[in-house]
Amino acid sequence: MERITYLGIGIMGSGMATNLLKAGYPVTVWNRNPESCQPLVEKGATQAQTPAQAVENAEAIMYCLANDNAVEEVVFGQNGILSNVKSGQIAIDMSTVHPDTSRREAAAYAEKQVEFLDAPVFGSKNESATGGLWIVVGGKRDVFERVKPILEPLSETVHYLGDTGKGASMKLVGNSIVATQIEALGEALILATKAGLNPKDVLDVLHVVDFRSPIFDGVGNMLVNRDFTPHFALKNLLKDANLIARFAQDLNSPTPAAAIVRETIKVAVNQGWGEENASALIKALELEAGVTVESSVKAF
Repeated sequence: MERITYLGIGIMGSGMATNLLKAGYPVTVWNRNPESCQPLVEKGATQAQTPAQAVENAEAIMYCLANDNAVEEVVFGQNGILSNVKSGQIAIDMSTVHPDTSRREAAAYAEKQVEFLDAPVFGSKNESATGGLWIVVGGKRDVFERVKPILEPLSETVHYLGDTGKGASMKLVGNSIVATQIEALGEALILATKAGLNPKDVLDVLHVVDFRSPIFDGVGNMLVNRDFTPHFALKNLLKDANLIARFAQDLNSPTPAAAIVRETIKVAVNQGWGEENASALIKALELEAGVTVESSVKAF
């Protein structure tokens, strides 16, 4: 893989495209908002005006888009990726979408003799910027092995999960755990606050016990300092929660805890906190509890 196109230069895509440039790959970029591409152009990227133009000379076509509707538009739409792909190219969807969307993409690319992988990522803004993402991949094993060298500069680890849709499935399974952990932490810190405990002291304990979690550390620190700067927006967590609900229903799989978390997220988004970090879901719980979780002492 020598020539790469990256489409979708948001919080995640900008970091990944930057790391591809740092690794020495020629990169063409496209984004719905063209101004978002400028920092990458200054670092050596070539900017395309449409998805169709972006993929014209690419060997690997990578994209990280907001949701299934965005994939529909950028991949299948007028002047979309599929309108100008050619045999021998490889498309890699790094978005969080329903596995059915991945399978539909794979079928459409196959008609053009283009290979496809679904390769969503775990991690957010910081991990994207530092090349510390965790990538989960579905598709043909031999295609995965061919593109693995261009995934490695973006990631701490890369995991092959099986055929098409398995990467997308793993992402929804993982995000269900993430959302549930954030809810559990919010509930616990509110309970601690009502019991008269300093949330900072609670986090000190959670940092060392056998059920410790990086999410408790990172999100907890933001919560007690009332820092809701968006690394992963709450509205996107709601999008994922809705996907998880649909995915579980498709498989007739019980997800009662995820359903409760989804309702909390919906309340928080409806209160106007959707543009804040996903941890802002705690505000919905605080509203119900009548307390605010905060500490005058900075957490670790």
